[in-house]
Amino acid sequence: MQRDRITELVRWKDSPDRKPLVMRGARQVGKTYLIQDFGKRYFENTVYLNFEKQPEMASLFVSKSPEKICRLLELQFNTTVRPGRTLLFLDEIQAAGELLEVLRYFHEEKPSLHVVAAGSLLEFVLSDHTFSMPVGRIEYHHLGPMTFEEYLCAAGHSQFAEFVRSYSLGDEVPPPVHSLLMEHVRTFCAVGGMPAVTAAWLRRLSFGDCDAVKQSLLSTLEDDFGKYGTRLAREHLVKVFRKLPLLVSQRFKYVHVSHDERARTIRSALDLLCDARLSFRVCHASCNGIPLRAEVKEEIFKALFLDVGLMAGACGLSLLDFENAGDLILVNQGAVSEQFVGQHLLHSQPPYKPPELYHWVREKSSSSAEVDYVVALGASIVPIEVKAGKTGRLRSLQLFMDTKPATVAVRFNSDLPSVVDSPILGSHTNRGTYRLISLPFYLIGQFRRIVAS
Repeated sequence: MQRDRITELVRWKDSPDRKPLVMRGARQVGKTYLIQDFGKRYFENTVYLNFEKQPEMASLFVSKSPEKICRLLELQFNTTVRPGRTLLFLDEIQAAGELLEVLRYFHEEKPSLHVVAAGSLLEFVLSDHTFSMPVGRIEYHHLGPMTFEEYLCAAGHSQFAEFVRSYSLGDEVPPPVHSLLMEHVRTFCAVGGMPAVTAAWLRRLSFGDCDAVKQSLLSTLEDDFGKYGTRLAREHLVKVFRKLPLLVSQRFKYVHVSHDERARTIRSALDLLCDARLSFRVCHASCNGIPLRAEVKEEIFKALFLDVGLMAGACGLSLLDFENAGDLILVNQGAVSEQFVGQHLLHSQPPYKPPELYHWVREKSSSSAEVDYVVALGASIVPIEVKAGKTGRLRSLQLFMDTKPATVAVRFNSDLPSVVDSPILGSHTNRGTYRLISLPFYLIGQFRRIVAS
C-alpha cells in the first residue's frame, strides 16, 4: 500500500540541505513500511536496525564516529554502506533514545549518507532525556493513518483517487460517480486508515476479519501503556483510552470520563495519550488573527481519536450501521463524520509541521454557538462545519462570519459540491456576503488546494 508521503521523502532525499530525518507518529500507522518501501524504490540497499527487537545493536554506535559506525554496520550485516546509494534506517529509536544524539555527527561528518530514524513514543524520550539533543541538525516528519485517497488506491480504485485529486470547483461530478465515492467513504469510515486493518479488509472484504484486527490493535495499544513510564497507573490510561471514542465531537469534560477520578488524574492520562499520538486535543481559538495558536484557550477543547475505523470499532459500529444510515452525518450522531474530517485536517499540512487543529465556540456563557474546526490557509482564517444536507441555518457559522475576519467558509457533507455567496445576517460587519464552499466528504484530502484556488 503506497503512501503519499513517499513524495515528501523523495524531496528530502534530493535536497542539498538534507539532515538526518526522524519520522514520528503513533504505533502501527505505517512508518516502518513507508520507509522500507522508500528504501527499496530509491536506494541500492537499506541497512535496517530495529532497536526494540535488537537492543544490543545500540553498541555499534558507542563511538559516535560515523566512519567507525559504518564500518561496524558493514561487518555486522555483511553489506556495504555507500553515501548516496545506501539508506540507513534506525527503527524504534525510542528504545535507544541516546542514539538521537548520534544523528548530529552524521549531519556534521557524513552529510552525504541518507539516515532515517523512526519512533512511536518519542515524546516520552524527548521529555525525559539526559543526552544532548541535536538541535538544528535533524528534521522531523509526522505521519498519521492512511488517507481516504490512499485507501482508494490500495483497494484498486486508483481511477477514483485520480478523479478526486484533479477535481476543481465548477467541475461536474456525475451523480453515479458521486454515489460510488460516497459508498467508498462509508466503507473507509468503517474500516479506517490503520494499514493492518485495511490489509485485513482488502484480503477478503470480510468485516469480521477487519473487526478482529481492530480489536487486536486496540488491545495492543493498551498493552503499550507500560512503556509510558511510571508517572500514572495503567488503569487510569485504560479508562480514558476506552472512553475517548465515545466523546469525539463533544466538548471534553473530565466528569464525562469518570465521576470517581480527580480531574487532575484524567488530565494527566489524556496528556500521555496525546503524547503517544493516540488522541489529539482540538482547542478553542479566538480566531481574531493569525496564527491561531496565539489565542488558544487550552482548557476548552474537544478530543479526536487516532483513527476513524478504530473509533467505530471501539463504539461497536459495523459496516452495516454505515450502510443503513444512508447519510454519513447520521452515524453516531455525527461523531464519525467529525472524526473523519478532523483526522484528515490534522495531517493535511506539510509533513514537517506537527499536527494541530482548532475549533471555535462563542465566548459567552449563554451561547451554544460552535464551529467544528478552524484552520489557517496562508493569512486567511477558514471555518469548517460538518453538516447534513444542502440546507440548514448554519447559525454558528453565520455568527462566526459576522464577528471574525473571514471571507470564505467550508461545509463538508454528503451532497454534490457547490459554491454560493451567502448573506451575512449579523450587524458586526459591513461585508454583505461570504463565500460558502460545500464539499462532499470524499474531497477532504483536496480541501487546502480547492479552497486556495
